[in-house]
Amino acid sequence: MRRRRAVAAAGAVSAGLLVLSACDKPSPMSTITVGSSSLSAEATCGGEGDVLKPADLTKCLQDEDIKSISVGQDETVRFGVDPEVADERWTILLNGQPLTDDSDKTYRTIPGNAFFNAQYGAQGDSTLVSIKAGDGKKDSQAVTGLWSFKLKKEN
Repeated sequence: MRRRRAVAAAGAVSAGLLVLSACDKPSPMSTITVGSSSLSAEATCGGEGDVLKPADLTKCLQDEDIKSISVGQDETVRFGVDPEVADERWTILLNGQPLTDDSDKTYRTIPGNAFFNAQYGAQGDSTLVSIKAGDGKKDSQAVTGLWSFKLKKEN
């Protein structure tokens, strides 16, 4: 009787470990906060550490299914990334062009008016802002993930 219980317990533990090993690791998240509003998203493209091909990156930047948040000219926009993204270094892109230097911090702030400034390629009342993860090397062009958000100008 004791032996059956031990075998049953070992079988249950093995089955539990098997189920857990089949689970995918959650992909890293990125968050954008304006005032008391926040949006979080998994990577629009990549995010698992593999380097994206330039064609895939271009296609990803043209994705139409992107979450949006309103931004006032005088508000501060806060960006946050998971530590594993920060370890790979990340950059904020505005309409596909770098707005900031790459960083290994998990948090950055940008004044809201920068996102609607023609000097940075902004046009109209909305703009695409993306977080681009690199390969861990400072100033590298390799991209391993992209998280995109649409910022809407608050009038």
